[in-house]
Amino acid sequence: MYALIVLVPFVLLATVMGLSWWEDRILPPSDPADASFIAPTTSSDPRPAPDPTPLKTR
Repeated sequence: MYALIVLVPFVLLATVMGLSWWEDRILPPSDPADASFIAPTTSSDPRPAPDPTPLKTR
């Protein structure tokens, strides 16, 4: 049990270091100039309501 408690920080450190290596070497660069696809941007303004049509009366 004591060995498990002692080894947990090293396992976490190895995990973080492995993910850092994987991010640097395996994942494509996130530079927008190099990206072949750029996600469409959306406006932060709410969409305007359409003009109400008058109700038909008798």
